[in-house]
Amino acid sequence: MRARIQNAFLSKINSIGLPILALCWVSFFWGTTWIASKEGVKHMPAFQLAGIRQGIGGIIYVSYFLFKKTPWPKGKQWKTILILSVLNFVFSNGLSTWGVKYISSGLGAIIGAIFPLWIVIIMLFRGEKINRLSILGMMVSFGGICFIFYEHLADFINPDFRFGIFLSLFSTITWAFGSLYTKKKAASFNPYLGLGLQMVISSTFILMITEATDTGVSITTIPAHSWWAIGYLVIVGSVFTYIAFIYALQKLPPEISSIYAYINPIVAVLFGTLIFGEPLTFFIAVGGIITLCGLYLVNYSIRKAKTEGENLR
Repeated sequence: MRARIQNAFLSKINSIGLPILALCWVSFFWGTTWIASKEGVKHMPAFQLAGIRQGIGGIIYVSYFLFKKTPWPKGKQWKTILILSVLNFVFSNGLSTWGVKYISSGLGAIIGAIFPLWIVIIMLFRGEKINRLSILGMMVSFGGICFIFYEHLADFINPDFRFGIFLSLFSTITWAFGSLYTKKKAASFNPYLGLGLQMVISSTFILMITEATDTGVSITTIPAHSWWAIGYLVIVGSVFTYIAFIYALQKLPPEISSIYAYINPIVAVLFGTLIFGEPLTFFIAVGGIITLCGLYLVNYSIRKAKTEGENLR
């Protein structure tokens, strides 16, 4: 009887507790990776940092699955991996890392969270029907972004600030395209192996670009601060948190598993203030809340439309 109760308790924890714990991990630690990126790019080229991070993380994943003798992707699956490696890692991760070299980590995280708006805009250009709630969410989020940037109007005179904003915005667009492509071309192979292969391929692209453009630095000249940041981004950001993310995505309903997107920017803003002394102003706080509320409406409307579509089948 006692053993039965213990087994039932453990089963309950595994079915509910572990996925929630994984979601909490993702919500907190992916927010802290913005801080690690900000620290890393202080001492080395941002694109090179992203390439090294992705390369080490990808090698860890691929090595594990080579040891496990996991079947490799075949045929057209490689095309999907190649496209996602460019969209999600070369452009999205690489450019967002580059962006925080010129803007605060908190601002970069808030901009990074707006990719659902681009998904709606892409759907509009495709001629797909968008419900009113999505339009309302877009308007609310846009209002929040405008509120944040009101106090940064003078900063737009600085070309570095403008460049950082452009990089961050473009990275969210490529992430939106990557998300839609993932949905359309859902791979049938192991998602963790696919993730590792994407990292290795994107790292190769990025490091070839830095070498060809002579924008990288010698590995021996990279200071310890950057290596610590890279280590944190690899182990915490690319390995543990991605594993927790995919696990939570598989075990929890979409409306719960997407909560991380609203918590990451809050963590980044708070830690940016505590560690780097980045200003936590009234405009950032209120504008960030407004933006995240708008994003919630957009995400909710997309999930609702998807559920209604499945019910009609």
